[in-house]
Amino acid sequence: MTMRHAFLALLAACLMLTGCQGSASADGYPTGPVTMTAGASPGSGFDLTIRAVVDSLQKEGIVDVPLPVQNRPGASGADFLAAMVEQYRGADDQISVTSLSMMTNQLSGTSRYGYRDVTMIARLMTEYFMVVARPDAPFQNLGELLTAVRSDPSRVPIGAALDDQAPFDLLVSAAGGDPSKVHYVTHEGGGDQSAALASGEVGVAIGGVSEFIGQVKTRELKGLGVLAEDRLPGLDVPTAREQGFDVTLSNWRGLYGPPDMPGYAVEYWQRALGAMVDTATWKDAAERGQFTTTFMVGDEFQNFLAETQADVQTALQAARG
Repeated sequence: MTMRHAFLALLAACLMLTGCQGSASADGYPTGPVTMTAGASPGSGFDLTIRAVVDSLQKEGIVDVPLPVQNRPGASGADFLAAMVEQYRGADDQISVTSLSMMTNQLSGTSRYGYRDVTMIARLMTEYFMVVARPDAPFQNLGELLTAVRSDPSRVPIGAALDDQAPFDLLVSAAGGDPSKVHYVTHEGGGDQSAALASGEVGVAIGGVSEFIGQVKTRELKGLGVLAEDRLPGLDVPTAREQGFDVTLSNWRGLYGPPDMPGYAVEYWQRALGAMVDTATWKDAAERGQFTTTFMVGDEFQNFLAETQADVQTALQAARG
C-alpha cells in the first residue's frame, strides 16, 4: 500500500467514525448526494438562494449527483451553523447558505460561531433591502412610516429577521428616531414575514428584495422603499435616498461547508459555482430576484469577510450607543 493510499484509507475510516456519508477521496468526487441546507424557512432569502443554486447547477449539467435541499430554520441560520460546526466537521457532503446574518448573529451574541469557524466556499450575490407594507397599511411612503415609528414605536410592529433589523435601525436614525425603541417582531425570513403580513400580525416588514418582489409586483404588498443607490430596473419602488433618507445597504449571500472540509471538495465547489454564475439559468434567477452576482473565492472572499465583519461590529456598537 502506498503512502497516499494509506492516507486515504485512514481518512475514510475517520469519516465513517464521525458519521459522515460523503466521498472520502478526491477521485470522482462527488460520488453521492450532497445535502444543501437553508438555515431558515421556505420563502426566506436563504431558501430562495440555495434553491436557485441547485436549480442552476442541475439544469446546466454542472453537477450530476443529487442535491437534496432541506430547511433547518432557527435563529436566522445560527442553529444550523452550530450543527455544521458540531456535527459535520470534516464532511464533504454538507453545504449551507449564509449571509450578513452570520456576522450579526455572532456579534450580537445570538451565536457563538461565525465565519472563521467553518469553511467559507464562495460569495455569490448581493441583494438590497426593501421595506414593504400591507395594502391597507396607513403608510404610503417611508416618511409616513418613520414619522409613526418615531412618534410611538410600540404601535408599529416591524416584521424582520435578525439581520434585517440593522438596516431598519439606520432608517430610524436617519429620521431622527431611537432605534433601540423599535418594536420588532422577529421572523426567520421572507416566507414567515409574508405570512405575518397576510395575517395582520404586522403591517410592515423589511427584508431582501427577492423575498418580496413577486408580491410587490402583484400589488399584494406595497413597496415603501429600497435601500439602493438607484431605483432597481423593473421594480417601481423609490429608494430611501429619493425620499430624503440617505441610507443605502445591501446584504451578501454565499455558501459554506463544515470546518475542515476537504480541500478537494472546496476546490470542486468553487469551480462548479464559478461556472454556474455565468449560465443562463442563474442569470435568469438574478433578474427575477433583482440581485447582483458578486462571485468571490479565496483571498478576495476572506478579505471581504474580514472587512465586512469589522464594519458590522462598528455599526452595532454605534447602534448600542
